[in-house]
Amino acid sequence: MTDAPDAVVVGAGPNGLVAANMLADAGWRVLVLEAQPEPGGAVRSDRGVHPDYVNDLFSSFYPLAAASPTIRALELERWGLTWSHAPAVVANPFPDGSCAVLHRNREDTARNLETFAPGDGDAYLRLTDLWDRLGPDLLRAFLTPFPPVRPALSMAAKLRAAGGLRLLRMLMLPVRRLGEEEFDGPGAPTLLAGCALHADIFPESTAGTIYGWLLAMMGQEVGWPVPTGGAGMLTAALVRRLESLGGTVRCQARVSKVVVADGRALGVVTDDGDAVRARRAVLADVSAPALYGGLVDGEHLPARLRDDIRRFQWDASTFKVDWALSGPIPWTAPEAAGAGTVHLADGMDHLTRHSAQLATGAVPDRPFCLLGQMTVSDPTRSPAGTESAWAYTHLPQRVREDAGDGSVTGAWGPGEREAMADRVEAEVERRAPGFRDRVVARRILAPPDLNALDENLVGGALNGGTAAVHQQLFFRPVPGAGRATTPVRDLYLASSSAHPGGGVHGACGANAARAALAAERPLDHYLLAPARDAIHRATTAGRRSR
Repeated sequence: MTDAPDAVVVGAGPNGLVAANMLADAGWRVLVLEAQPEPGGAVRSDRGVHPDYVNDLFSSFYPLAAASPTIRALELERWGLTWSHAPAVVANPFPDGSCAVLHRNREDTARNLETFAPGDGDAYLRLTDLWDRLGPDLLRAFLTPFPPVRPALSMAAKLRAAGGLRLLRMLMLPVRRLGEEEFDGPGAPTLLAGCALHADIFPESTAGTIYGWLLAMMGQEVGWPVPTGGAGMLTAALVRRLESLGGTVRCQARVSKVVVADGRALGVVTDDGDAVRARRAVLADVSAPALYGGLVDGEHLPARLRDDIRRFQWDASTFKVDWALSGPIPWTAPEAAGAGTVHLADGMDHLTRHSAQLATGAVPDRPFCLLGQMTVSDPTRSPAGTESAWAYTHLPQRVREDAGDGSVTGAWGPGEREAMADRVEAEVERRAPGFRDRVVARRILAPPDLNALDENLVGGALNGGTAAVHQQLFFRPVPGAGRATTPVRDLYLASSSAHPGGGVHGACGANAARAALAAERPLDHYLLAPARDAIHRATTAGRRSR
């Protein structure tokens, strides 16, 4: 444990790298330890499908990164990051050949939605006007440490002026109900519900409106951009910036234990037995169950926390197919050709049916798929006239049955992977006849593959735990939490298992870095931190662990 860094960051995902950069900005010496052969977590790209095509392994579109004050403040453009946009943000082609399209220009979006029913364009513009009033405060509340006092007070005042309890009721609605109350056609409701389903928020989920509205409005405000050259370029910029400040990223260095003594984190031990001391803090960009169920010995944790973490709920599993295509996808609805993201949903009932099957542990027979047209979004991704593309769908974490032909059991042998990939391709083919003829190569990433490539994606879960209201805010990752601090002094949870949760916004890492820096201040170190520790112990202790 000689020549110890000030902070050890466990995990080089976007949250870990954001935290490391913020600490390095404050003059700390930072070491990031990453289990995989390369940094990035779920922000990586490669040429593994075809040598002429760049495909993103996990995430692709980054509206939250583009809007995040934390990531904007890092000025990653100075370290090589550039953003690229598709002509349109999101499209949802329908079986009758019509297509709902979210454009970056709100008036264009309204004109498109008006074709589904008279008055729907104006109804959509009312939602964008509402965003103009509430959006900045909502984003600040979402992306700052809990409780977000200042943005919450500002938003409360604006809510009252904009309709008070009636407006709050609207935001808490399931997105299906919002569609029934505000729109007459299927275009806008299906777009909003599809956006909500980027997380594990079903059309009938309480507060689903907030998630769908947030993502749609991000499309209006900043678009859904992609890093030019591949998702890995965002990671590369974060690493280059950190290294310019003297920080170090060490890959293939899996941490097996956080060393704790007298209630304080002293450092970590890696799988190969290397003991690394942390002079000031350990920040863990790992899932909450991995931190509290493995890296930290149970003897250092309150009984109630150990019991609560047993109830931690993961978000849905994920199945993904990457393609190298010889040409653009031949959509029946031509408007879909210009969208970076395409939702493959027949309508609201299709989304509800898909969600109900997930809720009962069934593999959907007609899965709702999200499809990314990456060359449309960034022409550098593949040769001219071709397309780099992917699609993914959600699956149950525990498969109980197959609502389709019985070929998918959740065992994920070679035949089962191919069968599920064919099911995903069938959804594309329904809306783009001839699609399969353009497949040059494909790669299948079943839930175990995603988990093997990133240990935080447990069972293929992308968001670090469910985004449902019972595991958000001060319930995330367990009741009484909501902040990056943990029961162990100088140990901070910096992953998407912490507030505010999934998405590439860097807020979870930033919150952890701010907490670590604040703990160094004399007032915090000698008075506030012990008081917070006492409160944390009181809220997470007391019940016997089973």
